[in-house]
Amino acid sequence: MPAHLGDIEEVRITTADGVELEGELVAPPGAAGTVLLCHPHPQFGGSMRSLVTSELFQVLPGHDIAVLRFNFRGVEGSGGTHGNGVDERLDVQAALDLLCDRSATPAPITAGWSFGADVSLTVLDQRLAGWFCIAPPLRVLPAESFLASDDPRPKFLAVPEHDQYDPPPLARQKTAGWTNTTLEVIDGADHFLVGRTTKVAERLLAFVDALHRWGEGSPSS
Repeated sequence: MPAHLGDIEEVRITTADGVELEGELVAPPGAAGTVLLCHPHPQFGGSMRSLVTSELFQVLPGHDIAVLRFNFRGVEGSGGTHGNGVDERLDVQAALDLLCDRSATPAPITAGWSFGADVSLTVLDQRLAGWFCIAPPLRVLPAESFLASDDPRPKFLAVPEHDQYDPPPLARQKTAGWTNTTLEVIDGADHFLVGRTTKVAERLLAFVDALHRWGEGSPSS
């Protein structure tokens, strides 16, 4: 069931370079999992209220999962200016710090869509349990920036069948050498996932459940 408006706490997040970001947190008591949502490209209209990010923010608390969404620097009520994916790494790190401080729940995962997926893959925080990447373009930043690629913790890539920027064959090629990585195709979807958000949510919930049950083990594909 969706989170009720009264369950949502507005938060302010301060980055290491002094930028203040806006965010929203829902933390059900005794949550079984923790997810940090990272939104799509700010220069193409992306925000924490974009379609997939909003859908996950509504769905996850109903499954006893704590969730934080935030706006990257320069977006809506967040300070600063767009940092081409480089400075945004500090935004993800600061949001992760707040989420870990405020939610006494299992180790968090990042769930980034598009630009947010690519940026999340540059953050190698030891508190993370894994990375869930939705339609990652895998080109916002140089390949060597994706530090998570060599990390032993699980990575799950949900790649739309008809993605305009990184279709499944290309995504498989780019991630062929990655460690502990599962790539699954979202049938019938394009990069924007209209009408396919339920499928994304189902896969994310399964990923969270696998991490909760198996600790640092890899979820099955």
